[in-house]
Amino acid sequence: MISRRSAIGLFALSVAAAAPLGSAMALDYPTRPVKWVVGYPPGGATDIIARLIGQRLSERLGQQFVIENKPGAGNNIATESVINAEPDGYTLLLVNPANYINTSLYANLKFNVPRDVAPVAAFNRVPNVMTVNKDVPAKTVAEFIAYVKANPGKVNLASSGNGTSVHLSGEMFMAMSGAKMQHVPYRGAAPALTDLIAGQVQVIFDNMPSVLQHIRSGSLRALAVTSTAKSPLLPDVPVLADTIPGYEASALFGMGAPKNTPKEIIEKLNKEVNAVLAEPAIKARLTELGGEPLIGTPEAFGAMIVAETEKWKKVIEGAGIQKVE
Repeated sequence: MISRRSAIGLFALSVAAAAPLGSAMALDYPTRPVKWVVGYPPGGATDIIARLIGQRLSERLGQQFVIENKPGAGNNIATESVINAEPDGYTLLLVNPANYINTSLYANLKFNVPRDVAPVAAFNRVPNVMTVNKDVPAKTVAEFIAYVKANPGKVNLASSGNGTSVHLSGEMFMAMSGAKMQHVPYRGAAPALTDLIAGQVQVIFDNMPSVLQHIRSGSLRALAVTSTAKSPLLPDVPVLADTIPGYEASALFGMGAPKNTPKEIIEKLNKEVNAVLAEPAIKARLTELGGEPLIGTPEAFGAMIVAETEKWKKVIEGAGIQKVE
């Protein structure tokens, strides 16, 4: 006969054995380094934000969050590598505007971000900045539009790659202003800014974190921010909508994981990311980079991904942008 104490012990063991594997994984996670894939070279906005948050996650969780820069194909190479990775929490994606855009921009994608990426946490939303080479004579958006129209085929629009918010912000500007420029895509923001400073290209609609230091140093000139309100970081720079009513573009950043990553791991990562975002030093740094932290649930970030995907789809279709094969 089994004693009452033995029966209780056996029951406890059976409950423990029946506990979801994900719960056990989340309890110890991470037990080894985590690879965090960024679809652009070092130095751009996505890379800056990943390294800032990744360093604090490494310190909080006791395992390195290793940033792996995997540029190419407008962020698609990086995204596909994460989507096809083991859904165990050890391969993550720096989610950025290209992920929302590419669903409508590329004709033959093997994945769909709202469907195939599990949202973990949003970080922040950053306006782009319409920025020109300092030798461009235009000092305002209206003057720049006139300058482009007076110099057909001679003004080059730089971007950090096809399908980025930097690219489509410029496309939306051309569609709404009638000022046509030649698009020159680069493999990331850093090389694009190098050529902009050198005068090889004339304008970029870049994410604020990567362009801000060049504006402050005087090597480049900001004409407008693409958000609906002025940025405290550039208080003297007007919003683009003052000249082109209805214009708005911003870059939403966050963390994603492969579909089917255990819910417990996603929730643990979300909790840790939110704790990092709430730290005064991180909050101040993100604000300095262009956008205040967005603390919320994985579900809230998932809703943002869907909304951004629909928004950029309308921009692509409205501007008549040809799909990339």
